[in-house]
Amino acid sequence: MTVTTNAKGDIFRRSARPRRPVPGFVLSWALLIVLIGLWQLAVSVFHVSSVLVPGPTAVARALVDGFQSGYLPKQTWITLKEVLLGFGLAVCLALVSAALVTQFRTMDKAFFPILVIVQTIPKVAMAPLLVMWFGIGLQSKVWTIALIAYFPLLINAILGLRSAEPEQIDMLKSFGAGKFQILRRLQLPSALPHIFAGLDVAVILSVTGAIVAEFVGSSEGLGYAIQATNFNLDTATTFAIVVMLSVIGMTFHAVVVLVNRRLVFWSPAQNADARAI
Repeated sequence: MTVTTNAKGDIFRRSARPRRPVPGFVLSWALLIVLIGLWQLAVSVFHVSSVLVPGPTAVARALVDGFQSGYLPKQTWITLKEVLLGFGLAVCLALVSAALVTQFRTMDKAFFPILVIVQTIPKVAMAPLLVMWFGIGLQSKVWTIALIAYFPLLINAILGLRSAEPEQIDMLKSFGAGKFQILRRLQLPSALPHIFAGLDVAVILSVTGAIVAEFVGSSEGLGYAIQATNFNLDTATTFAIVVMLSVIGMTFHAVVVLVNRRLVFWSPAQNADARAI
């Protein structure tokens, strides 16, 4: 509150305008710029070898050179194709499995424990087997990604489908609705917030799964490029590839969040996020 006086000496009190909070993305980008500047300063002051830790300028040059030569776009497209196919397969399998488990008690008792057992197996250990079964081509990568992304989405989809109120289910049954109608009109809309939470986790794991699969056996892709540049001690290009992977992950995350806000705008969690931004 500010206090002002007029020409006659009368005192007026005027409420100060509340300050608008700084958006979170502005703070994030500002912090990122500061960290990059400190990174460049540390590399320059302490004369760190570029083989160990290249500076941001060296990474930027490697990124530009990789795009100008066409090497990075080619390898990026290969990894993107693997991620999209593997993620799509995981989504289809997880949603179908969740519907079967939640709609049929027999499937819940017989199928779900087997899924839990399969999930306990480290997927990195499964990757060499998938390479042996499907070769070093696209199929082994797609199945590795699908296995890694499948279970988080499955659990969230099951929780979401089971989150519908029993009273609402009973009401639909009283009007003669069958299992499929209840699933489509009530359980699936109720499950959307949980499903999108699982999609957000699964899409990031899909990028990780692609790199794991390419590490195990591949002749192309960003994972293979990381191994090749490490072998040649081209650390700047390795960092540039890591930057590309980060951009891919953030892009997928942003797409899932955007679609979530468009489709699940009625969710209380969405309203809370909107107020927080």
